[in-house]
Amino acid sequence: MSFSAETKDELARIEEKKRCCNVAELAALVRMDGTLQISNQIYALNVTTESAPVARKVYRLAKNILDLPVDIMVRRKLRLKKNNSYMVKIYPRDLSDFQQLGLIDEEGEILPGIPDFLVKRKCDRIAYLRGAFLAGGSINNPEGTYHLEIITNDALHGDALCQLLNRFQLGAKVSLRKNWHVVYIKESEHIVKFLALIGAHRALLEFENVRVLKDMRNQVNRLVNCETANLNKTVDAAVRQVENIQKVANTIGLQALPDPIREIAELRLEYPDASLKELGEMLNPKVGKSGVNHRLRKIDELADKLEEQQKRVGKGG
Repeated sequence: MSFSAETKDELARIEEKKRCCNVAELAALVRMDGTLQISNQIYALNVTTESAPVARKVYRLAKNILDLPVDIMVRRKLRLKKNNSYMVKIYPRDLSDFQQLGLIDEEGEILPGIPDFLVKRKCDRIAYLRGAFLAGGSINNPEGTYHLEIITNDALHGDALCQLLNRFQLGAKVSLRKNWHVVYIKESEHIVKFLALIGAHRALLEFENVRVLKDMRNQVNRLVNCETANLNKTVDAAVRQVENIQKVANTIGLQALPDPIREIAELRLEYPDASLKELGEMLNPKVGKSGVNHRLRKIDELADKLEEQQKRVGKGG
């Protein structure tokens, strides 16, 4: 089972005590996954999902909270790796049942977005977001990139969901993907906050565990890369210093150098792998890292001058 499916399985088992919260959650589930069917003047709301826990939740809420007749059907997929499809058929008594789910107004007109009366209280807003995620949401495995989204085919509903999420400062945004409106959250801190908000505590712990391990691995990798880069710079500098010292020795000789410069040149030739600090510790009296670096730069400058002189002599010849 994927991380997203495990999260939904956990959320589908949550049972709210307040009726208002249950109605808000069912309203989101119906709005996201429901279609209206009219046959022989009989109305039915068909809620279709590939998640058995979500289907059970829709069935339970419609039957126990709204006290409506409900049927559930399973459509088994013959192809491998295809999930079964579940259809929950809800039979409203009259138009008032549509109204309390925020689907239509008193005149029978379809209500856009999310009606205010459904999300008046904070608990209702949380329940509605839980239902929306159960119906059209998904979350990436935290081992990969951080991404949580809720997909709807209604632009107004997508904007309303985004605004509802951002009432909890979750940094939600909306994008268009083909004919779908995708409400998404990218930041890991916001995803953690959302999971905690809607009650996915087990998924939250798993997400956090993986996130901590990823952060530790990334930090170790950064340190290793930094150390490797520093080591490469040190090795390159040491090779250059040895080459310049040999260039000076082969032209004017190391004995022509001032004693402090000659001493560090001889030490570098003898210990080509030593660090600047280690070279300074070998001197008597000891010299700091910056002092050693200063003396070696003098040798580099002298080697450059000698090379320029050789070039001029070669051109003059």
